Amino acid sequence: MSENTKASIEKFTPDIESKHGEGLTREVVQFIRDIDYDSLPDELIEVGKKSILDGIGLALSGSVAESGRIVQQYLKGQGVSGEATVIGTGMRVPERFAAFANGVGIHADDYDDTQLAVGPDRVYGLLTHPTAPCLPAALAIAETQDMSGKDLMLAYHIGVEVETKVAEAISPRHYQHGFHATATCGTLAAASAASRLLGLDEETTLRALAIAASQSAGLRENFGTMTKPFHAGRSSESGVVATDFARAGWTATDKILESPRGFFQAHGGGYMLEAISGKLGSPWTFLDPGVSIKPNPSGSLTHPGMTKMMELILEHDIKPEQVDYVDVGTNHNMPNALIHHRPKNELQAKFSMEFCMAILLLERRGSLPEFTDEVVNRADVQEMIGRVHFGVHPEAEAAGYDKMTTIIDIHLKDGRTISGRADFGKGSPANPMSYDEAADKFRGCAEFAGWSKEKTEALIEAVRNLETLSSVRELTKLMSA
Repeated sequence: MSENTKASIEKFTPDIESKHGEGLTREVVQFIRDIDYDSLPDELIEVGKKSILDGIGLALSGSVAESGRIVQQYLKGQGVSGEATVIGTGMRVPERFAAFANGVGIHADDYDDTQLAVGPDRVYGLLTHPTAPCLPAALAIAETQDMSGKDLMLAYHIGVEVETKVAEAISPRHYQHGFHATATCGTLAAASAASRLLGLDEETTLRALAIAASQSAGLRENFGTMTKPFHAGRSSESGVVATDFARAGWTATDKILESPRGFFQAHGGGYMLEAISGKLGSPWTFLDPGVSIKPNPSGSLTHPGMTKMMELILEHDIKPEQVDYVDVGTNHNMPNALIHHRPKNELQAKFSMEFCMAILLLERRGSLPEFTDEVVNRADVQEMIGRVHFGVHPEAEAAGYDKMTTIIDIHLKDGRTISGRADFGKGSPANPMSYDEAADKFRGCAEFAGWSKEKTEALIEAVRNLETLSSVRELTKLMSA
């Protein structure tokens, strides 16, 4: 073992008998209970609206995905009924099942927002998808309890903040060794949001977090399959279930985060206390380092490359028949997630840098209609995929893991090489979407789902003015068939 490796392990691994982080779970609970809507910065509220709109749009498009069909069929088979809306359908089910269905829907196309890392040893874009596990739980409870738009936004921001700070604090080994942080940290997001909406007292909220943490699961080996969005749905449902049982008097520990046998140690082998203690809402993750909204329905690590590739194609009017081959280089962590080099279906294509480059060269776009099994298996697409070479580039490796540095060299048949580099993609804080640009993405998702233009435009305006809604039911009515 190298000295650097030893130092890294020591950084995150406290003495098993120490009092490292004593009282941390209670500090998190105090944040959940004490923060109020009026203390939320105006900028935070406006940035959050974009992700809320994005999440609703993705739940609409996810409702017509094959995973959405299976979830809806499953719920119908259970014979359950309730008051919470399954977005994109006429189904109304108990809160836990709405949270599950809508969490799966938001993450179904891998098109949802992405948490960005603070620490340079974190893998940029590989922490959590913050909205998918948090918003469905908050929305289900706010709807059934007939709460206001402000109530929904406050709970959503609390849940996302807990989720993202937990993800930032846990040892990077958590993700590197196979856990899917959206699934594991997402349970805590959902439980935090639900606890706040339900007005749970301190001790009950402590138990809710502990119950949620014991349900935390999700493995990266399932990337490129329906089980990845299952993770998001299950984490959202688990947070709701945790609050249900906590309210019923179910017992659990009051130190689930910091205990030597608790969440951080069991899931990651340690954590950095200074990344979470005193940092909740200071700064809000949505504001610094920010949350990225995806411009394409693929893994976030593809987006800087896709953004730069489109710029190069349009700037130089590159035609597919001109291309000999393409070299794409990144840091070594990115190929560890973009694992499908010869994808055979739409889900694998979302984690294929080769497909994402090839489809832009062939179609000059990479939206929901391009990410289908039929398109992925077209002969010209498969042939172009074979001309894209993806691997590690020394320059990208040296740039650090807190970026998604992507270096592209397009080798043309006439001997020219057209090159470009990008550290960030469209939708990132470095190149953000406006609300109107997020609304355009929403319209594409709604159209893909066959949603009416009238409801689509009404939803865009309802979220734009979410703080004015006296009842979240005004919003969910527009999401229901």
